[in-house]
Amino acid sequence: MQAQAISKYVRLSPYKLRPYADVIRGNTVGKAYAWLKTCANRRTLPLLKTMMSAAANAKNKGGDAVVIDDLNIKEVRIDQGPIIRYFKPGAMGRGVIQRKRLCHVSVIVEMKS
Repeated sequence: MQAQAISKYVRLSPYKLRPYADVIRGNTVGKAYAWLKTCANRRTLPLLKTMMSAAANAKNKGGDAVVIDDLNIKEVRIDQGPIIRYFKPGAMGRGVIQRKRLCHVSVIVEMKS
């Protein structure tokens, strides 16, 4: 049994979030939760929330038989979202374009076999 959770339009660059996703991919939800809590910074929060939402979805889907420690993280995807472009002052009175990148976080968990 699999369960999925998606967070869209997260205001973090996908390039900066992907290394954290690589660490938790393939681990159990309990181990990933502990790692993300000890490495607590702004970047880990959306990943932690999405992972816990996927675990809660699995628990709702499977009933009381599902224990969080029995769930493996099958897939973690950090996809590029839209880019917010705006101008800031640059040298010699020019407007320099700035890019604020957004991302979409997708987590799929499944029961251990």
